[in-house]
Amino acid sequence: MTDVDQADDTAIDPAAEEGLKSIAEASEELGVTQRTLRFYEDKGLIQPRRVGAMRVYSRREMGRMQLILRGKRLGFSIREIGEFLSLYDTEHGKESQMRHLLQQVADRLEELRHQRDAIDKTIVELEAIEQQARERLPD
Repeated sequence: MTDVDQADDTAIDPAAEEGLKSIAEASEELGVTQRTLRFYEDKGLIQPRRVGAMRVYSRREMGRMQLILRGKRLGFSIREIGEFLSLYDTEHGKESQMRHLLQQVADRLEELRHQRDAIDKTIVELEAIEQQARERLPD
């Protein structure tokens, strides 16, 4: 039996093994493109298993992708998300993980509050300009 024959004999059907998803299934479930999944794999944030040339995503990788996507929605950089995920994987315990997360969240909240203040001020200024322009228009 050749290596190719042996690989064919041991190949698994991702749908048949509990919790494993193909890249197409994973991207559909997560609401992202396959390219997005490959991007995060290239960045080392996820590590799908390989079955031949096919990527298969375990529950762990799907969970990591959900954390990555949540981090992106909350405005964290890929570097920050990677740091958090690496803390999650270490044996340092949950305390250091939570302290790091709390600091990142506090920093992000402060940044968003400053942005909201700037937006509120801009809205007030634009409303004043709008009102002045309307008053100068003939009826």
